Amino acid sequence: MTDQIDEKQSQPEKSSAQFLAQSEGTSSGILAEFWVFLCHNKKWWLAPIIIALLLIGLLVLISGSAIAPFIYPI
Repeated sequence: MTDQIDEKQSQPEKSSAQFLAQSEGTSSGILAEFWVFLCHNKKWWLAPIIIALLLIGLLVLISGSAIAPFIYPI
């Protein structure tokens, strides 16, 4: 019975040690994390939506520059 209590008490310590180890490690970029998310959760339908939103955002950013007259005919 005391072994079960010891296991329950060591679990939070183990998870906090894992949390500290991950927080001290190097962080990957947002694209790498998004790629891992897509692969792990198999949410492939999100990729075209994100790509389309990025392209629209790029068009909005470019529309304020000197390249704008070349984009408007598109």
